[in-house]
Amino acid sequence: MQLNEEIRDKELRVVSETGEQLGIMSSKDALKIAESRSLDLVKIAPHAVPPVCKIMDYGKYCFEQSKREKEAKKHQKVVEIKEIRLSLNIDTHDFDTKANHAKRFLSEGYKVKVSIRFRGREMAHAENGKTIMTRFAQSCEEFGSVEKDAKMDARSMLMFLAPKVSK
Repeated sequence: MQLNEEIRDKELRVVSETGEQLGIMSSKDALKIAESRSLDLVKIAPHAVPPVCKIMDYGKYCFEQSKREKEAKKHQKVVEIKEIRLSLNIDTHDFDTKANHAKRFLSEGYKVKVSIRFRGREMAHAENGKTIMTRFAQSCEEFGSVEKDAKMDARSMLMFLAPKVSK
């Protein structure tokens, strides 16, 4: 945004601080009006013909803008992702333990990324990984739902679970 002396256009459409149209005038005249009211002249629509400038307190405008951004940030919820790694030949007890961890994460409101890393000849048995992922999703069904289905990504298979929305 250009302000005060940075505005070099010959003619400007000027709007007062109350939103009232002051008309088309030279940049010098507009700057004089702004200075007489001890405010700033700010170019708000540079691509319009002629460019539109507004008389305002620029410092106050910037302060309110940052205040609004902070307020919006406060109400924003950051979703964290917890990762659980499984292996292709996982035993039942290990599987249950990992499923319990996932259930706890989902009940706390986290998204869960479930991954199986294929090593060596395990790449030939990707369908076994798919069955493990399906079984894992079914065991966590009451706490979360599948957001992204199991998919191969290079040497690993990924699946995302999202927590169920409590009402």
